[in-house]
Amino acid sequence: MTNGRFDHIGIIVSDMAKSLAFYRLLGLDVPPEADQEGHVEVRLPGGLRLGFDTEAVIRSFHDGPIPAGPGRVNLGFVCPDAAAVDDLHARVVAAGYRSEIAPFDAPWGQRYATVVDPDGTGVDLFTPLS
Repeated sequence: MTNGRFDHIGIIVSDMAKSLAFYRLLGLDVPPEADQEGHVEVRLPGGLRLGFDTEAVIRSFHDGPIPAGPGRVNLGFVCPDAAAVDDLHARVVAAGYRSEIAPFDAPWGQRYATVVDPDGTGVDLFTPLS
């Protein structure tokens, strides 16, 4: 029997440009012309891909209801140190995005925070505390 290999995380977005602006703040290298696309993929270190599809693209091949509401996917971005978690959280919030969890030293040994993208997807920012 052949097993699959985890390869892709997909996010349905209501506004591609707004979503990509958010993820650029977090450090993803996405060209500006991608803002006008219906489907965008970003190759991440290690080969994993993060994909963004507009609701219109999903409707083009999916007859059922499109998943709605926040929190269907949660993503994590590791930072080099605790100060970087705090700084990135502050930059994202200053850019007008919502903080769900302000930075704190978590009991599981991480500096940890959560911000929310334009479609309600939680994005964790973290680093190990050593």
